[in-house]
Amino acid sequence: MSKAQLIIQNGAKIMEVAAEEGIVWETTRKGVPGKLTFTVIKDEALGFFEGNAVRFIYDGAKIFYGFVFTKKRSSNDMIAVTCYDQLRYFKNKDTKTYKNKTASEFLQMLIGDFNLKAGKIGNTGMKIPSRIEDNKTLFDMVQIGLDLTLQSTRKMYVLYDDFGAIALQNIESMRLDLLIDAESGESFDYTSSIDSNTYNKIKLSYENKKSGKREIYISQDSRTMNEWGVLQFFETIQEGANGKAKADALLSLHNQKSRELSVKRAFGDPRVRGGSSLGVGLYLGDITVANYMVVETAKHTFNESDHYMDLRLIGGEFVA
Repeated sequence: MSKAQLIIQNGAKIMEVAAEEGIVWETTRKGVPGKLTFTVIKDEALGFFEGNAVRFIYDGAKIFYGFVFTKKRSSNDMIAVTCYDQLRYFKNKDTKTYKNKTASEFLQMLIGDFNLKAGKIGNTGMKIPSRIEDNKTLFDMVQIGLDLTLQSTRKMYVLYDDFGAIALQNIESMRLDLLIDAESGESFDYTSSIDSNTYNKIKLSYENKKSGKREIYISQDSRTMNEWGVLQFFETIQEGANGKAKADALLSLHNQKSRELSVKRAFGDPRVRGGSSLGVGLYLGDITVANYMVVETAKHTFNESDHYMDLRLIGGEFVA
């Protein structure tokens, strides 16, 4: 029996499709739907269309459930097919208002409004007083709620499609017992930087309309300011926000180097997706990396005889 099971449903007709070698599944930590691409030989018996449901199972693991969005035909009778999971519909734009809801409750509201299927949605806990999201994608609306939650609670959540059901999970619960080391992949590149998303001084401004005064909240780290110079983040905040707590939370998230690791052709594990955390142990000449890193992007390639993955990881106490 083939390791790869690719099934397309066109109405009542269910077809198991023999795709060419190299079925590719791609996921990203935030803001992008899961994507499956494959190529089939044109065949009179194979009739399927845009919008048809697609399931992909590999070696018993449920990898992808989504829908055909693009068919690209070429002169050699090949059809290249691109499918996306339910999160593709989060690219829809709309205007929404809500009051006193958590980010997870707001997500449930959007899922109901667009008649999508909900899965395991964790409780994000923090009530957001009120928001008006005008002419934004559903991705952006949800991400704003998750960012506000992160800034106040220091808890990060990942939105993804779990084989046809929309899930929202605390990133800590997506940690895997998997180690990436020098033996795991064919090649790797490791970068550490203070050039983007690193700040050691947070300055928040609030226009107090009652007093007519501007209130300033500052949180900073003199040690890293001496080491790196002043790297300042500035933002105007809304009424009701706890300015000092938000400044402290932002400093704890951003007052560190950003670290990025790219791994090519690592041994494939179907549990690895955008938002997963993996153990990393690498000796890089002048530094040894031994910590958990978060999968920013994962590209899995499935062949009949092997399965490998190309990963981009961001690291340590990573930056959102």
